[in-house]
Amino acid sequence: MNTLKGKNDERDAIRLQLNRDELVERISQTITEDGEIQVLEGVYMGRFSTPGDKVYSVLKPSLCLIAQGSKVVFLGDSRFQYDPFNYLLTTIELPRISQVVEASRERPYLSLRLELDPNLVGSVMIEAGYKVQKRNSNAESTKVSPLNIELLDALVRLIKLIEQPEEAKVLMPLIKREIVFHLLAGDQGDQLFHLTVAEGSTSSMAWAVEQIRQNFDQALHIEHLAQELGMSVSSFYQHFKSVTAMTPLQFQKRVRLQEARRLMLGEDLDATSAAYRVGYNDAAYFSREYKSVFGVPPMRDVQQLRDIGPIV
Repeated sequence: MNTLKGKNDERDAIRLQLNRDELVERISQTITEDGEIQVLEGVYMGRFSTPGDKVYSVLKPSLCLIAQGSKVVFLGDSRFQYDPFNYLLTTIELPRISQVVEASRERPYLSLRLELDPNLVGSVMIEAGYKVQKRNSNAESTKVSPLNIELLDALVRLIKLIEQPEEAKVLMPLIKREIVFHLLAGDQGDQLFHLTVAEGSTSSMAWAVEQIRQNFDQALHIEHLAQELGMSVSSFYQHFKSVTAMTPLQFQKRVRLQEARRLMLGEDLDATSAAYRVGYNDAAYFSREYKSVFGVPPMRDVQQLRDIGPIV
């Protein structure tokens, strides 16, 4: 029995490596310059030839895979690093900091990202018989997990469809469903709950995140959010941080500052105008907050971004 298990493990390891090699080959052939491109609906490939600076962005709910190299993602005080042996799953749209830490011209960082459609996730959950309303809605929204054969095999088949546009129309929805099923079959069921709608209401913390995001320029009343969810303020605070890795105030601050950065860079607003637009009443306080997150004062940061070109 042990001999048989050893042979199976060896075959699995070989199969995993072959799939990783194919992923590297297909991504490197598809995207030949640094950046990120969409190759199929909701499917993106990335390439970087050097380790990068920290990038501030908002990532949609996605399955993130690295074929070559490694990357670090920061959420609040939490740090997530992943590589070709692990994948990152994020199920709530959160402001994050990411950094490619392993890349070179000879061995560029190569990545694959699949955006997760809430309707698809909910449909697969129901079809698979998951009791969605009983799942843990307070599971972490971002997690790194080991990459298994079944998931990697499905992802390789997905990107093969780039060369088969006619087949892609029929097979891509099926393969995406298979990928979601494999995520559910692992330890991601509770995490995927954030994307689903059950009994007419969404995951409590996902709802709270969306309320803060939509009203980021308004004063934050945590007690009102807690009351809406039938929680005490302390319980709401604890659950929110367990899901997002940030306190509600930290989350609102990140959303405000990233929106201010976008306004200054994209709409040419000065720092004071951007500060008031996103909800700050004190421009000097805004400038200190901005520097604490991005490392430099607002207008100097914007000028540096313009000098280096678009952020990918």
